[in-house]
Amino acid sequence: MRMIIFKYIFWTVYRIWFYILVTLPIIVLFPLLLLSILREAWYPYFFKLARFWSKIILVGMGFNYSIERQQVPQKDKSYMFIANHTSMTDIMLMLISVKNPFVFVGKKELAKIPLFGFFYKRTCILVDRSNPESRKAVFLRAQRRLKTGVSICIFPEGGVPDDESIILDDFKDGAFRLAINHQIPIVPITFLDNKKRLPYTFFSGSPGKMRAVIHPFLETSGLNVDDTKQLNKNAKDVILEALQKDQALLK
Repeated sequence: MRMIIFKYIFWTVYRIWFYILVTLPIIVLFPLLLLSILREAWYPYFFKLARFWSKIILVGMGFNYSIERQQVPQKDKSYMFIANHTSMTDIMLMLISVKNPFVFVGKKELAKIPLFGFFYKRTCILVDRSNPESRKAVFLRAQRRLKTGVSICIFPEGGVPDDESIILDDFKDGAFRLAINHQIPIVPITFLDNKKRLPYTFFSGSPGKMRAVIHPFLETSGLNVDDTKQLNKNAKDVILEALQKDQALLK
Protein backbone atom coordinates (compact mmCIF):
# COMPACT_ATOMS: atom_id res chain seq x y z
CA MET A 1 0.00 0.00 0.00
CA ARG A 2 2.81 2.39 0.91
CA MET A 3 4.54 1.63 -2.39
CA ILE A 4 1.35 2.46 -4.33
CA ILE A 5 0.96 5.76 -2.46
CA PHE A 6 4.62 6.59 -3.12
CA LYS A 7 4.15 5.90 -6.85
CA TYR A 8 1.16 8.22 -7.11
CA ILE A 9 3.02 10.96 -5.25
CA PHE A 10 6.02 10.50 -7.55
CA TRP A 11 3.88 10.61 -10.71
CA THR A 12 2.10 13.77 -9.52
CA VAL A 13 5.36 15.57 -8.72
CA TYR A 14 6.91 14.27 -11.95
CA ARG A 15 4.09 15.72 -14.05
CA ILE A 16 4.20 19.07 -12.26
CA TRP A 17 7.97 19.17 -12.79
CA PHE A 18 7.41 18.55 -16.53
CA TYR A 19 5.09 21.56 -16.82
CA ILE A 20 7.59 23.68 -14.89
CA LEU A 21 10.33 22.65 -17.31
CA VAL A 22 8.11 23.47 -20.28
CA THR A 23 7.22 26.91 -18.94
CA LEU A 24 10.28 28.25 -17.12
CA PRO A 25 12.71 28.32 -20.10
CA ILE A 26 10.07 30.12 -22.19
CA ILE A 27 9.84 32.82 -19.52
CA VAL A 28 13.63 33.16 -19.34
CA LEU A 29 14.07 33.14 -23.13
CA PHE A 30 10.96 35.21 -23.83
CA PRO A 31 12.73 38.32 -25.22
CA LEU A 32 14.87 36.23 -27.60
CA LEU A 33 11.92 34.06 -28.62
CA LEU A 34 9.76 37.10 -29.27
CA LEU A 35 12.47 38.74 -31.35
CA SER A 36 13.01 35.59 -33.41
CA ILE A 37 9.37 35.42 -34.56
CA LEU A 38 9.06 39.04 -35.68
CA ARG A 39 10.12 38.13 -39.22
CA GLU A 40 9.57 34.86 -41.05
CA ALA A 41 13.16 34.99 -42.32
CA TRP A 42 14.36 34.77 -38.72
CA TYR A 43 12.60 31.45 -38.11
CA PRO A 44 15.88 29.43 -38.11
CA TYR A 45 16.93 31.40 -35.01
CA PHE A 46 13.64 30.54 -33.31
CA PHE A 47 14.22 26.90 -34.27
CA LYS A 48 17.62 26.89 -32.56
CA LEU A 49 16.06 28.31 -29.41
CA ALA A 50 13.31 25.68 -29.59
CA ARG A 51 15.94 22.92 -29.79
CA PHE A 52 17.68 24.36 -26.72
CA TRP A 53 14.31 24.50 -24.90
CA SER A 54 13.70 20.86 -25.81
CA LYS A 55 17.09 19.75 -24.50
CA ILE A 56 16.42 21.44 -21.15
CA ILE A 57 13.13 19.55 -20.81
CA LEU A 58 14.45 16.12 -21.81
CA VAL A 59 17.56 16.35 -19.64
CA GLY A 60 15.59 17.87 -16.76
CA MET A 61 13.12 14.98 -16.87
CA GLY A 62 15.94 12.46 -16.60
CA PHE A 63 15.62 11.16 -20.16
CA ASN A 64 18.81 9.68 -21.58
CA TYR A 65 18.03 10.29 -25.25
CA SER A 66 19.90 8.86 -28.22
CA ILE A 67 19.39 9.35 -31.96
CA GLU A 68 20.21 6.65 -34.52
CA ARG A 69 20.57 8.27 -37.94
CA GLN A 70 20.42 5.65 -40.70
CA GLN A 71 20.42 8.50 -43.21
CA VAL A 72 21.26 12.14 -42.55
CA PRO A 73 19.17 15.00 -44.03
CA GLN A 74 21.13 17.41 -46.19
CA LYS A 75 21.42 21.05 -45.27
CA ASP A 76 19.45 23.55 -47.33
CA LYS A 77 17.00 20.89 -48.51
CA SER A 78 13.34 20.50 -47.55
CA TYR A 79 11.85 17.27 -46.19
CA MET A 80 8.63 15.90 -44.77
CA PHE A 81 9.45 14.56 -41.29
CA ILE A 82 6.94 12.10 -39.81
CA ALA A 83 6.90 10.02 -36.62
CA ASN A 84 4.65 7.97 -34.39
CA HIS A 85 2.79 10.03 -31.78
CA THR A 86 2.34 8.71 -28.23
CA SER A 87 3.60 11.36 -25.80
CA MET A 88 3.81 15.05 -24.98
CA THR A 89 7.58 14.66 -25.35
CA ASP A 90 7.29 13.80 -29.06
CA ILE A 91 7.60 17.49 -29.94
CA MET A 92 10.79 17.85 -27.90
CA LEU A 93 12.44 14.69 -29.19
CA MET A 94 11.58 15.62 -32.78
CA LEU A 95 13.28 19.00 -32.29
CA ILE A 96 16.35 17.29 -30.85
CA SER A 97 16.47 14.60 -33.54
CA VAL A 98 16.33 16.93 -36.55
CA LYS A 99 18.79 19.76 -37.16
CA ASN A 100 17.11 21.05 -40.33
CA PRO A 101 14.69 23.87 -39.45
CA PHE A 102 11.13 22.60 -39.82
CA VAL A 103 7.61 23.78 -39.07
CA PHE A 104 5.11 21.61 -37.21
CA VAL A 105 1.64 21.03 -38.60
CA GLY A 106 -0.42 20.49 -35.47
CA LYS A 107 -3.87 20.66 -33.96
CA LYS A 108 -5.12 24.11 -33.08
CA GLU A 109 -6.12 23.05 -29.53
CA LEU A 110 -2.48 23.31 -28.40
CA ALA A 111 -2.60 27.05 -29.04
CA LYS A 112 -4.75 27.35 -25.90
CA ILE A 113 -1.87 26.30 -23.62
CA PRO A 114 -0.70 29.38 -21.69
CA LEU A 115 2.59 30.89 -22.89
CA PHE A 116 3.54 27.83 -24.97
CA GLY A 117 0.47 28.44 -27.14
CA PHE A 118 1.54 32.05 -27.80
CA PHE A 119 4.58 30.88 -29.76
CA TYR A 120 2.94 27.71 -31.04
CA LYS A 121 0.26 29.52 -33.00
CA ARG A 122 2.76 32.04 -34.40
CA THR A 123 5.29 29.50 -35.64
CA CYS A 124 3.31 26.35 -36.49
CA ILE A 125 0.71 25.58 -39.14
CA LEU A 126 -2.50 24.99 -37.23
CA VAL A 127 -5.22 22.66 -38.42
CA ASP A 128 -8.77 22.06 -37.24
CA ARG A 129 -9.17 18.40 -38.16
CA SER A 130 -12.97 18.67 -37.95
CA ASN A 131 -13.02 21.43 -40.57
CA PRO A 132 -12.35 20.42 -44.22
CA GLU A 133 -11.60 24.05 -45.16
CA SER A 134 -8.95 24.22 -42.45
CA ARG A 135 -7.29 21.07 -43.79
CA LYS A 136 -7.20 22.57 -47.28
CA ALA A 137 -5.65 25.78 -45.95
CA VAL A 138 -2.80 23.74 -44.49
CA PHE A 139 -1.56 22.96 -48.01
CA LEU A 140 -1.38 26.65 -48.91
CA ARG A 141 0.44 27.58 -45.69
CA ALA A 142 2.83 24.65 -46.02
CA GLN A 143 3.59 25.62 -49.62
CA ARG A 144 4.51 29.14 -48.52
CA ARG A 145 6.80 27.86 -45.76
CA LEU A 146 8.49 25.33 -48.04
CA LYS A 147 9.35 28.15 -50.43
CA THR A 148 11.34 29.80 -47.61
CA GLY A 149 13.54 26.70 -47.43
CA VAL A 150 12.25 25.09 -44.22
CA SER A 151 10.90 21.56 -43.88
CA ILE A 152 7.55 20.32 -42.57
CA CYS A 153 6.83 17.94 -39.68
CA ILE A 154 3.54 16.06 -39.27
CA PHE A 155 2.47 13.29 -36.91
CA PRO A 156 0.38 11.40 -39.48
CA GLU A 157 -1.72 9.47 -36.95
CA GLY A 158 -3.53 12.77 -36.43
CA GLY A 159 -3.56 12.41 -32.65
CA VAL A 160 -2.77 10.03 -29.83
CA PRO A 161 -5.05 6.96 -29.59
CA ASP A 162 -7.06 6.72 -26.37
CA ASP A 163 -6.22 3.02 -26.30
CA GLU A 164 -2.55 2.84 -25.30
CA SER A 165 -2.38 -0.80 -26.41
CA ILE A 166 -2.43 0.38 -30.04
CA ILE A 167 1.15 0.24 -31.27
CA LEU A 168 0.58 2.50 -34.27
CA ASP A 169 -2.69 4.00 -35.45
CA ASP A 170 -3.74 4.49 -39.08
CA PHE A 171 -1.94 7.29 -40.93
CA LYS A 172 -3.82 10.18 -42.51
CA ASP A 173 -2.91 10.99 -46.13
CA GLY A 174 -2.17 14.71 -45.73
CA ALA A 175 1.59 14.47 -45.12
CA PHE A 176 2.04 12.17 -48.11
CA ARG A 177 -0.05 14.24 -50.53
CA LEU A 178 1.89 17.31 -49.48
CA ALA A 179 5.24 15.56 -49.95
CA ILE A 180 4.22 14.31 -53.40
CA ASN A 181 2.90 17.73 -54.44
CA HIS A 182 6.23 19.34 -53.58
CA GLN A 183 8.39 16.34 -54.53
CA ILE A 184 10.18 16.31 -51.16
CA PRO A 185 11.42 13.12 -49.45
CA ILE A 186 9.55 11.52 -46.58
CA VAL A 187 11.74 10.99 -43.50
CA PRO A 188 10.19 8.31 -41.24
CA ILE A 189 11.24 8.56 -37.60
CA THR A 190 10.41 6.05 -34.87
CA PHE A 191 10.19 7.04 -31.22
CA LEU A 192 10.75 3.77 -29.39
CA ASP A 193 10.36 4.78 -25.73
CA ASN A 194 8.26 7.96 -25.48
CA LYS A 195 5.10 6.07 -24.55
CA LYS A 196 6.90 4.51 -21.58
CA ARG A 197 8.70 7.69 -20.54
CA LEU A 198 5.75 10.12 -20.51
CA PRO A 199 2.42 8.91 -21.96
CA TYR A 200 -0.71 11.01 -21.82
CA THR A 201 -2.02 8.99 -18.86
CA PHE A 202 -1.36 11.25 -15.86
CA PHE A 203 -0.27 8.65 -13.32
CA SER A 204 2.53 7.13 -15.37
CA GLY A 205 6.00 7.81 -16.70
CA SER A 206 9.56 7.64 -15.43
CA PRO A 207 13.12 8.74 -16.23
CA GLY A 208 15.13 6.47 -18.50
CA LYS A 209 16.25 5.90 -22.07
CA MET A 210 14.52 7.66 -24.93
CA ARG A 211 15.53 6.45 -28.39
CA ALA A 212 14.74 7.82 -31.83
CA VAL A 213 15.55 6.14 -35.15
CA ILE A 214 15.75 8.20 -38.35
CA HIS A 215 15.12 5.68 -41.12
CA PRO A 216 16.23 5.83 -44.77
CA PHE A 217 14.18 8.35 -46.69
CA LEU A 218 11.25 7.54 -48.97
CA GLU A 219 11.66 9.45 -52.22
CA THR A 220 8.69 11.10 -53.92
CA SER A 221 10.40 12.15 -57.14
CA GLY A 222 8.22 11.12 -60.05
CA LEU A 223 5.25 10.13 -57.87
CA ASN A 224 1.78 11.61 -58.34
CA VAL A 225 -1.37 11.84 -56.24
CA ASP A 226 -2.36 8.28 -57.23
CA ASP A 227 0.67 7.02 -55.30
CA THR A 228 -0.45 8.59 -52.01
CA LYS A 229 -1.94 5.44 -50.45
CA GLN A 230 1.07 3.29 -51.29
CA LEU A 231 3.49 5.91 -49.93
CA ASN A 232 1.36 6.11 -46.79
CA LYS A 233 1.56 2.32 -46.37
CA ASN A 234 5.31 2.20 -47.03
CA ALA A 235 5.98 4.86 -44.40
CA LYS A 236 3.74 3.23 -41.81
CA ASP A 237 5.34 -0.17 -42.44
CA VAL A 238 8.81 1.25 -41.73
CA ILE A 239 7.80 2.72 -38.36
CA LEU A 240 5.58 -0.22 -37.37
CA GLU A 241 8.32 -2.74 -38.14
CA ALA A 242 10.77 -0.84 -35.93
CA LEU A 243 8.27 -0.71 -33.05
CA GLN A 244 7.38 -4.40 -33.33
CA LYS A 245 11.03 -5.44 -33.59
CA ASP A 246 11.89 -3.47 -30.47
CA GLN A 247 8.97 -4.95 -28.55
CA ALA A 248 10.04 -8.47 -29.55
CA LEU A 249 13.57 -7.82 -28.25
CA LEU A 250 12.17 -6.74 -24.87
CA LYS A 251 10.17 -9.93 -24.39
